[in-house]
Amino acid sequence: MDTVVTTDHGAVRGRIVDGVHVFLGVPFAAPPFGANRLLPPRPVEPWDGVRDAGALGPEPPQVAPPSTGGAEAGATEDWRRVDAAFAHLEHAAPAEDVLTLNVWTPDPGAVRLPVMVWIQGGMFELSSTAAYDGSRFAQDGIVCVVINWRPGAEGFLVFDGGTANRGLLDQVAALEWVRDRIDAFGGDPGNVTVFGESAGAMSIGMLLAMPAAAGLFQRAVLQSGAAHHVLAMSDATRVAGLVAERLGVAPTLEALAAVGVPRLLAAQAGLKADLMAHPDPGRWGMPLVATTMPWQPVIDGEVIPGPPIERIAAGSARGVDVVVGTNVDDWRLWLLVSGAFAQITDDILTGPVARYGSQSLAAYDLPPATSLAAYRERYPGAAPGDLLASVQTDWWMRIPAIRLADAHAAGGGRTYMYEFAWPSPGLGAVHALEVPFVFDTLSPDAPLFGPMLGADPPHPLADAMHGAWVAFAASGDPGEHWPRYDAELRATMRFDVESRVVVDPRAWERDLWEGVR
Repeated sequence: MDTVVTTDHGAVRGRIVDGVHVFLGVPFAAPPFGANRLLPPRPVEPWDGVRDAGALGPEPPQVAPPSTGGAEAGATEDWRRVDAAFAHLEHAAPAEDVLTLNVWTPDPGAVRLPVMVWIQGGMFELSSTAAYDGSRFAQDGIVCVVINWRPGAEGFLVFDGGTANRGLLDQVAALEWVRDRIDAFGGDPGNVTVFGESAGAMSIGMLLAMPAAAGLFQRAVLQSGAAHHVLAMSDATRVAGLVAERLGVAPTLEALAAVGVPRLLAAQAGLKADLMAHPDPGRWGMPLVATTMPWQPVIDGEVIPGPPIERIAAGSARGVDVVVGTNVDDWRLWLLVSGAFAQITDDILTGPVARYGSQSLAAYDLPPATSLAAYRERYPGAAPGDLLASVQTDWWMRIPAIRLADAHAAGGGRTYMYEFAWPSPGLGAVHALEVPFVFDTLSPDAPLFGPMLGADPPHPLADAMHGAWVAFAASGDPGEHWPRYDAELRATMRFDVESRVVVDPRAWERDLWEGVR
């Protein structure tokens, strides 16, 4: 059955599926090509008649997703079932109208329903809405929105005469669309929660510190991502020079905009491969060697005026309610996806160069007095791969999340913290595993995330997490049994088969990294 909503841009025709009104591929900004190439998002041109919104919009230009190293590289059968999900993920056909969003609403005629806006992850290299279905949120009275935005060089390459952080400005444009038009879909523009995972959560860490995003949302949920990962302009400029060198053009807006999308993507992929194969800090700078993310946001002095974690500590997001958390085994995922997990040995971790694959442990700036020995003492029975995963999880995810919670709470913001602990068989509580529980989409056939779940994922855990996110979006409070986070108790909701609140569960890690990260 069809359903039609009229906005000031024009009318859109969606579908009613199991009682939920679904609108897919609705443009929130003009196509970022032609005269708009490599510019901040431009306004949508209104249309006449009724625009069909029954299919996903096309994806922004991006590189191919990662895959495992295969059985030869040590990838386990448990991981290969996840890797297969990438191959079966349906993607929209390439086209130019890529700045679109999807809306699930229980009733376009409703008034002031809570709104949740999802920002997906993907290392700032990928952006696809195909794996995220907001139906369960709509069935629980939420208007759910999932947005596209420009990743990679299209969204984050800096150059002379251009604007930095275009991918983040795309997110701001989508939130402005929500502010101005979500009431036509039954939503309340004054009750908006942004939530996201990995690079999506890191994006939210930026939004919390960005003047352009102020007032566009009232609540935020950051899943396995916080506010630490941002480049200095000097590092971003270095990347721009290397890209321009590959292309044989000057690092200017005019020259780079004249380069076709396929050539820029090829240069982007080649640069990333070069970084992974030859991680020389003298050439790339230590921040890029540590993160291997050339396209992360940059402190440009305007879109991002200063280090986001410092701005949050100073109260930039004092009026925003925040939930932030991580997964127990977050970074184990990437050791599995590469096949490196089974190849990690004590000699590799403690040898003269302390490398795993092409990556030096020195890039993680381990606390010098204790380094890896502290982790070995803390986890005496852990395999070398698990020790490395613990270090990386703390550096990438856990410590930044704790610092964000501390900064926001100290700045006067209402703050809640969680940890996702349920281990999928053969994988652990790895990165992104919590996403299908949050969306309450535990089917093994669910795109991308279904194969991660194993044969019998705990549905009560999905009820608990999804319910807490719904409650938080509705009221700013995730539930009576989840107390606010403060520097005294550091109460943390641990989500598992039986969820419970624990007090300061990561005191050891927090103390170890004090003054380092």
